[in-house]
Amino acid sequence: MHLDDRRRALAEAMDIQGLWPADSPWVRHAILETIPRHRFAPDRLWTWNGHDAYVPVDRAHDQDAWADLVYAGPEDSTIIQVHDGLPSSSLSCVAVVADMLDSLMLEPGHQALEFGTGTGWNAALLAARAGAGMVTTVEVDAELAAAADRRLAAAGLGVTVHPGDGNTVQPGAAPFDRLIATYAVEQIPWAWVEQTAPGGRLVVPWGRLGHVALTVAADGKSATGWVQGLGLFMPSRGTDQGRAFHTVRGNDGPGRTVQVDRDLRRLADAHLLFALRVSHPDIRISTSAAEAGFTVHLHDGVSSWATAVIGTNDAATAYEGGPRRLLAEVEAGWDHWEAADTPSLWDFGMTVTPDAQTVWASTKRKGPYAP
Repeated sequence: MHLDDRRRALAEAMDIQGLWPADSPWVRHAILETIPRHRFAPDRLWTWNGHDAYVPVDRAHDQDAWADLVYAGPEDSTIIQVHDGLPSSSLSCVAVVADMLDSLMLEPGHQALEFGTGTGWNAALLAARAGAGMVTTVEVDAELAAAADRRLAAAGLGVTVHPGDGNTVQPGAAPFDRLIATYAVEQIPWAWVEQTAPGGRLVVPWGRLGHVALTVAADGKSATGWVQGLGLFMPSRGTDQGRAFHTVRGNDGPGRTVQVDRDLRRLADAHLLFALRVSHPDIRISTSAAEAGFTVHLHDGVSSWATAVIGTNDAATAYEGGPRRLLAEVEAGWDHWEAADTPSLWDFGMTVTPDAQTVWASTKRKGPYAP
């Protein structure tokens, strides 16, 4: 299949799922026509081999496999770099890119700052909207920065690529009208707010599960806004990602048996999952459904884990190991969510000041959301 055919197939999938932002029609045109994704994809990509490792896929050796990775599904990212066996940079999935650009409310003539250049594709999309010479992008990896600079220069978009650590560097041209990050942070750096003009907007992936859009107050002393959508983002470089579930569990047997009184299949609910991410940010929850039943895995990335399987007869079997009682902690967070009238993920917001970051739920109570 030709690259243009793959691009059309991806566009159709986005159309069918209603993922193109209605309020920002420029996003669809930029992604499909002005700044096609494959022009910013490196010749070597990476994919999971299905067992134990990420393996390279080179354009020169397998053009079709390479193109399949570039134009995968709307919610599939394209891995461009692997460090120590784990993905460290990617072309973000098209659905999330479109959603974040829509959330940014970028207009022609805005000065925009991006943290996390990667391939340069997102910076190119920003420039297609804001205009040549209006976008500055920061990349901590010197090799990625240099390659992105070459691609952006070839596209003639006038983007300034600034090598450095986005968590600390402050490039010139501040204050910016818009700021966007393409990697996740647990704490929004106050320096990012300081570099954004009063009334300006920041769109930032928060933790492992979603992104927020914040507006800087008129006095510049705070920024506040709402959760905009879900999506998994790579953390800032150097972040300890913790151990994977299988390494936390190890080979020490099934662990202790745990009584389960709730229907754990509800943990597939995105709104409940987000509330648990807020109340218990260190507990990682994954679910999977198959003909044999529904499986839940919990772990803290350190030493505690839990697993439960709900069979086709609705009977649940649960085990856990380690010092923490993760299922009980999740149930406590679940109780708190229900006591708060089950706010949806869209009901959550954040306020950032120089001294604190507060996550709250609903428009009625802007106190911290915590059990």
